[in-house]
Amino acid sequence: MVPYSFCGIALSALAQGALFWPARSALLVADLHLEKASCYAQGGQMLPPYDSLATLTDLAALVRTTGAREIWCLGDSFHDREGCERLPAPARRMLDALIDRTRWTWIIGNHDAGFVGHVGGEIVEEAEVDGLVLRHEADPADPRPELSGHFHPKLRLTLKGRNVARRCFVASGTKLILPAFGALTGGLDAGDPAIARAMGAPCAALVPVADRLLRFPLAA
Repeated sequence: MVPYSFCGIALSALAQGALFWPARSALLVADLHLEKASCYAQGGQMLPPYDSLATLTDLAALVRTTGAREIWCLGDSFHDREGCERLPAPARRMLDALIDRTRWTWIIGNHDAGFVGHVGGEIVEEAEVDGLVLRHEADPADPRPELSGHFHPKLRLTLKGRNVARRCFVASGTKLILPAFGALTGGLDAGDPAIARAMGAPCAALVPVADRLLRFPLAA
């Protein structure tokens, strides 16, 4: 975990693409896209059906490592509104165990709009928690400090002739976009104009590496 001060609030950025909020013992993740593979299978595109289990295994490991007592999922937690009903039994058991041991909040995203909770936890459109707005998609018109997801940002670089892509956070003075946490998610270039418009201010890509947070300014 790499300490990171955002709008005066002490957070920690994790290489796995999550945030830990020590004062609340809270873990924040975005864009799990659970049951994406089974959604694709319904349309005839067959993918290995293990994405939900892989994602939840990674999340459970972070809960153990951080000792988190709260989980905030910043939208698109399921790939579609019926995804929770398609969870295979091992993934369902793992999710039930996580929800039982934490205060769990689902924030609704564009993929899981209309999501009906059959797995516990609280469902909200957005939240304001101790001075931070938590929502799925950044609102460039809102001046309040804000954490969001939606864009799946990735930093793409060419190093020694080799193309490298790493999921990253994107930060401005008052906004922080989390990368996608899901095991079966793509990524949008952190410098994409759509992200710049959502941020509404100069921003940078942040990549946690060991005990450092690498910062890469992004063109407006």
